Amino acid sequence: MNETEYINQWAASYKDDIMNDIMPFWMKHGLDRKHGGVYTCIDRDGSIIDTTKSVWFQGRFGFIAAFAYNNIEKNPEWLSASKSCIDFIEAHCFDTDGHMFFEVTEEGTPLRKRRYVFSEGFAAIAMAEYALATGDNKYAERALEIFKSIQHFLQTPGLLEPKYLPSLEARGHSITMILINTASRIRMVVDDPVLTEQIDRSIATLRQYFIHPEFKALLEMVGPNGEFIDTCNGRLINPGHCIETAWFIMEEAKYRNWDKDLLQLALQILDWSWEWGWDKEFGGIINFRDCRNLPVQDYSQDMKFWWPQTEAIIATLYAYQATGDEKYLQMHKQISDWTYAHFPDKEYGEWYGYLHRDGTVAQPAKGNLFKGPFHIPRMMIRSYMLCKELL
Repeated sequence: MNETEYINQWAASYKDDIMNDIMPFWMKHGLDRKHGGVYTCIDRDGSIIDTTKSVWFQGRFGFIAAFAYNNIEKNPEWLSASKSCIDFIEAHCFDTDGHMFFEVTEEGTPLRKRRYVFSEGFAAIAMAEYALATGDNKYAERALEIFKSIQHFLQTPGLLEPKYLPSLEARGHSITMILINTASRIRMVVDDPVLTEQIDRSIATLRQYFIHPEFKALLEMVGPNGEFIDTCNGRLINPGHCIETAWFIMEEAKYRNWDKDLLQLALQILDWSWEWGWDKEFGGIINFRDCRNLPVQDYSQDMKFWWPQTEAIIATLYAYQATGDEKYLQMHKQISDWTYAHFPDKEYGEWYGYLHRDGTVAQPAKGNLFKGPFHIPRMMIRSYMLCKELL
């Protein structure tokens, strides 16, 4: 099969999966038509196993439903699902201090709040994507307002409880990388200098502090000035996370007419992280590695979760688009073949989330507070768009 046939085949597959498998599954089993928003604690067959709602996912599905509407098909049901999630967020998911909850009941009663601002990031991209779909500028303005509140929470000492006591000063990779994507999604609908400034700052921070060439790795946690922390947490590599960061940076490089420095950084991160993450014995991207090859503390360290695979699919396609290097198309084939052989549930639809290292199913539920309609549909929509551009 030549390259054009290969890309054509995947474009058709992504579109078919999103339209006939992933979106129908969540529209039927996840969308809460009574209270609004989405359930994600869903068993293998689509039955609800817990009505607790993940606030992350109100924003995530709000984003995905509008993203699918904007790029796959102008399906009015998808657009109304996006609005349902956004309305639920506005009605129930913000505390009086402007910080969002993490879990609420199906009716929206708050259950739990965490010290993170990821819920805000997902709410903001949902508003931005919905604004793009509808042309309603008030959602774009709201996205920007939420984004500025994220910055306020992060930059004002004492507002968010630190992860560690003052005896350990550290920076985390997660929030640094997520702000790149959050800002770039909002920038699609509102042109405010704080967005590109944040992207520049996040990328500079990654480059300066988190990239450690001595380990050929991007680390998850470093000291305030990028110091290597020689503990289990300080040595941690999360290959899927790093690969996701790589494509966020590639997307920004592309936005800047394939900026050479950004592209080089992104490809370096992808190449290193693939080397750490690809399981040479069983295939697939492994959860965690230690940069000194010492035992990893996390009990899920050798599992294969759904989302690192989807990030690798997007990143390898992006890298191929950026470079035309056959190596990345070969990596795309490698990760796609393994992922599609193990994750999709042929009987009930959608994908399993949690596999053992050898690819056998660890537990069969389709969702929980962390897995739901986000990484898989985002991969399919984004990859479909990349394939169409390549063609």
